[in-house]
Amino acid sequence: MKEISLDAVIENIDTVTDFVNEQLETAGCPMKVQIQIDIAVDEILSNISRYAYAPNTGKVWVGVEIKQNPTAAVISFKDEGYPYNPLAKEDPNVTLSAEERKIGGLGIFIVKKSMDGMEYENIDGKNILILTKNF
Repeated sequence: MKEISLDAVIENIDTVTDFVNEQLETAGCPMKVQIQIDIAVDEILSNISRYAYAPNTGKVWVGVEIKQNPTAAVISFKDEGYPYNPLAKEDPNVTLSAEERKIGGLGIFIVKKSMDGMEYENIDGKNILILTKNF
């Protein structure tokens, strides 16, 4: 697994996306899958940057592992912010208009729908979110 650690700030999303894409390209990941992963990385890092340490800033660790049989990218996010399980939040009702829907949760919903697997755990004060995408 390759890992990067940096401040959990919006300005670092491009750096993390470039890091993830480098691993995906080396593994021969199709562009369509890479774009889905990029959107997920952006959504998850945006949430960590905005909420995990608010109003302060902390670190985020992002790891990429390529699995075989089936070929899949496993992207892990770790932070030491406030414990938060994004999988426990109820999905938004997307049948309602934007005006009728409650604010929040759409980004995580998109990630859930576009990834093949999503797991969360909190271990020793660390939030760990693992995304899996087959390709």
